[in-house]
Amino acid sequence: MVQNTGARRIWKTAMLVQSQIATPLGLMVAIANKDALYLLEFVDGRGVDREIERLQQQTKSTIIHGTTAPLVSIEQELQAWFDGTLKVFKTPWLLMGSPFQQEVWNALCHIPYGETRSYLEQAMSIGRPSACRAVANANGANQLAIIIPCHRIINSNGALGGYGGGIARKQWLIKHEKS
Repeated sequence: MVQNTGARRIWKTAMLVQSQIATPLGLMVAIANKDALYLLEFVDGRGVDREIERLQQQTKSTIIHGTTAPLVSIEQELQAWFDGTLKVFKTPWLLMGSPFQQEVWNALCHIPYGETRSYLEQAMSIGRPSACRAVANANGANQLAIIIPCHRIINSNGALGGYGGGIARKQWLIKHEKS
């Protein structure tokens, strides 16, 4: 953000902080500010570098390595989630997206732990039964893996469908929640 102070300009840049979190499924990258988590993805997931770039552009931020309260919180919560002792995440988060994407992501949050839904069921849950492809695209734009549980969405025929972190991880996540 540029702030005009009369004769000179002072450039102000928002600051986001990035860290990596080791999980049983591989390293995850987490990005937050002092108040909220913005991104949680598998380091080797599809398009992670583009997601980080887009986040920087949307927030007009510089990303540095370090830690913040939301990063500490999500690391502890992921440990408990993978241990099977946590089902609902409490770390504050913020997702930037269109009103449609926000609606789709909200619907994902209402799928109970250990259950799956089809893309069609998800589209119907938001009152848009003909929007399966748009729902799938919005799911793919989710930047908070596991927390916003897009891994719980499968094809109507029972096939796993896509997942930015890879199908093997999606299968593991679904199995983990069902056990």
